[in-house]
Amino acid sequence: MTYQETCDYLYSQMPMFERQGASGYKEGLSNTHALDEHFGHPHQSFATIHVAGTNGKGSVSHMLASVLQECGYVVGLYTSPHLVDFRERIRINGHPISEEYVVDFVEHERAFFEPLHPSFFEVTTALAFKYFSDMQVDIAVVEVGLGGRLDCTNIINPVVSVITNISFDHTQFLGDTLEKIAEEKAGIIKRGTPVVIGENHPLTRPVFEAKARKMGAPIVFAEDEPEIISAQPTADGGMHYETRHVGALDGDLGGIYQQKNLNTVLHALKTLEERGFLHFPGSDCIELHNGIAHTCSNTGLMGRWQTIQQTPRVVCDTGHNVGGWQYLSRQLAMVECEKMHIVFGMVNDKDIDSVLEMLPKHAIYYFTKADTKRALNEHSLRLLAVNHGLSGNCYPSVDKAYSAALEHAGDNDFVFVGGSSYVVGDFLKNCI
Repeated sequence: MTYQETCDYLYSQMPMFERQGASGYKEGLSNTHALDEHFGHPHQSFATIHVAGTNGKGSVSHMLASVLQECGYVVGLYTSPHLVDFRERIRINGHPISEEYVVDFVEHERAFFEPLHPSFFEVTTALAFKYFSDMQVDIAVVEVGLGGRLDCTNIINPVVSVITNISFDHTQFLGDTLEKIAEEKAGIIKRGTPVVIGENHPLTRPVFEAKARKMGAPIVFAEDEPEIISAQPTADGGMHYETRHVGALDGDLGGIYQQKNLNTVLHALKTLEERGFLHFPGSDCIELHNGIAHTCSNTGLMGRWQTIQQTPRVVCDTGHNVGGWQYLSRQLAMVECEKMHIVFGMVNDKDIDSVLEMLPKHAIYYFTKADTKRALNEHSLRLLAVNHGLSGNCYPSVDKAYSAALEHAGDNDFVFVGGSSYVVGDFLKNCI
């Protein structure tokens, strides 16, 4: 098979939550354990960091990987979903897994895994762990796919666990209260393994504290000791931070929400330092500064308040749920422009009305849908949006919506593309 044929096989033959929704979600770890046994427990040959959370886990994972890479480690990075190419999910020191390795893995192993009827994510996780082992990485940053307790990444025994935050998402699987969702995320806390919690919430903190006590796991709540004194957007689309202990930091990840993510990262790095993985000599640590400053170039991260062009200014962001839009709505309110144009689409299993209520009323909207079965039809989206005082036209694809937005945007206008990771993926794939 060619690489594209291999990807098509994985997408079409393996149940895939990202494309199919609930029918593509497989609960339980039986397939994961079978695959792990078959490949000789590859995850045991390298150290790991496990990152869960409703929002921010991708940014936190990439920042951690970037800093570790600057410190001289060979760093594996496993994240999801991909935006343009499947290989984005599995990287070593920023370099995607080779097409040849993906093809060879599927061709040589499909006879074993097909009878298991695994999900796409189960197969992809097995591929990632085997690849990291074969390539002899020193440490891998592993992002949870969905939830935590029953996620197939949860067979690892990390040196530190990180849970960024808890908000309402995937409630059909994780529960309909913050406490229930926190219970699922807390499932990644391992016996004796330090855990860093990024954001406090009075309903979820007791859940994490109870699980940490039960597991004898040292626990740190990053917001109890804020490392960030101030955070300001920079002209190039990044952020400038003043910190308590590591001096001034410049980050290439844009978005005001990155302040909380960086605070989480700094506490996770402190925990790694306490465990002997790192040594940061105060504010002079060039590896830390370079890791934060070059996260995108070191790891290939895209879609986090990413500036595409300046005239007119075009920004895309993968924020796709209520928790993410609590920050994005504030960010959009800070934008100075003559007119704001928003290319917008969502998938059908989110709290769409709550997100629509947070969108700016003065913007011109270009309602669209991504190329996924989970996408909400653009006409249905527009009808819902009207109830929230939003107005605009409908477009059958992201590229058509974006072309219309550019056509109507003046040089001093602002164009935002988002609402769904899949909208941003289609945008980056077809419009850039």
